[in-house]
Amino acid sequence: MTTSTHAPTTATASTGPAATTGTTTSETTHLDPPAAPTTDTPTPVTLEPLGRRFTALLTSTGLANLGDGVVQMGAPLVALTLTRSPGQLSLLAAATWLPWLLLGLVGGVVIDRTDRRNAQVLALAARGMLLAAGAALALTDQLSMVVLVLLVLAYGVTEVFADLAQTALVPDLVPRSRLQAANGRVLATQQVTNTFVGSPLAGGLLALGTGWVLGVPAAMAVIAVVVLLRGIPGRYRAERSEPTRASADVREGVRYVVHHPVLRPFVLAGGVMNMANTAYMAVFLLWAVGPGSQVGIRAEHYALLATLFALGAIGGSLLTERLVRRLPELGVMYVCWGVVAPMLLVPVLVPTVEAIGVVMVLLGATNTIGNTISMSLRQRVVPRHLLGRTSGAGRTIGYGLMPIGALLAGVIGEQVGIGPVLVGAAVVTALAASYPVFTVRRSTVRAAEAANPDLAAA
Repeated sequence: MTTSTHAPTTATASTGPAATTGTTTSETTHLDPPAAPTTDTPTPVTLEPLGRRFTALLTSTGLANLGDGVVQMGAPLVALTLTRSPGQLSLLAAATWLPWLLLGLVGGVVIDRTDRRNAQVLALAARGMLLAAGAALALTDQLSMVVLVLLVLAYGVTEVFADLAQTALVPDLVPRSRLQAANGRVLATQQVTNTFVGSPLAGGLLALGTGWVLGVPAAMAVIAVVVLLRGIPGRYRAERSEPTRASADVREGVRYVVHHPVLRPFVLAGGVMNMANTAYMAVFLLWAVGPGSQVGIRAEHYALLATLFALGAIGGSLLTERLVRRLPELGVMYVCWGVVAPMLLVPVLVPTVEAIGVVMVLLGATNTIGNTISMSLRQRVVPRHLLGRTSGAGRTIGYGLMPIGALLAGVIGEQVGIGPVLVGAAVVTALAASYPVFTVRRSTVRAAEAANPDLAAA
């Protein structure tokens, strides 16, 4: 699944662990925990369980993201054996995110009009077949930069549908009161399997051959499909009061995001930050890896260094629920977003392995905390029947700007060098992070929650 920073997402609540069917209906809701009685003795908070079906979803997410980690780390390292051109490497990064720009809206409508579990199953099954075909090409020495870019592009298409379905499915499986915890576990699992395990595994598989880099993720996708089919029984299709045209659904999703007082600032800021971060990472490999780089990290060690990001993400996921119980959630989120830009400057000012390692840990923690809070806020303000299309519209902006950032990084890197790209990305990140601070307050969120008919019905 996708693990990029500040990715827009939406959802709401559904059935609990004791339910015997997975059918999503407009009447199925969870009441928030009742307020504690006013006594001198503190009443312990009883947390509702997340349930077996969420455990199955988490397991499939881990398997899919383990494959993601191998592909996302392995593909650029394979590309380094084929070229040292910033332009060609940025083209590979752009191919990763271009499907979100082209298919994000369509994918959101599909998720709202189909069974969400089945949509995820089909996307992961298609991914397994695609990667198996890529492994066969690698074993026959037919893998070139053109083929690699096309393979990553097709892989991104499966990512659109799998990720949108997984995001919309979470609130159908857990109580509303545990959304923070559930989202934190999902993000932590993604980071652990994607970066902590997948990245070093990619280095080891690359030593065995490119075919392994593609073949192992293919097997992981197939196993994830089996887990979803066996572990999440039932139907998970949003109820529709009346049939509508797909084009009308697209317009409704875009209109809802554009006019929503919470979604609009979050999506726009997140999209620009994603664009800047993608530009940064598209050329950071050249800044850090190889004998001609500023840092001089070996390729296999770079994969290990990336696991520090996952360590920070684990810590962040464990802290999020505790932080928002004690501190204002918007304040915590804004602080986490605000410290990203200064940390992006550290590898430029102090290009050492030690400094980059510390930055990776801190970025992992702050990204996970900020994204978990942002995700949970959006899940509370968007009605269930709009989950897919608003998520698709938001991610079209949030992820759609990422290939533009990658291509800009390649052009600027070719003309003026890698350093200016890294500094420019940090500046743009700082400017984007400041936008929601001045437009979304706690009162804004409360009004948006009150306007959500799902919460009103609860």
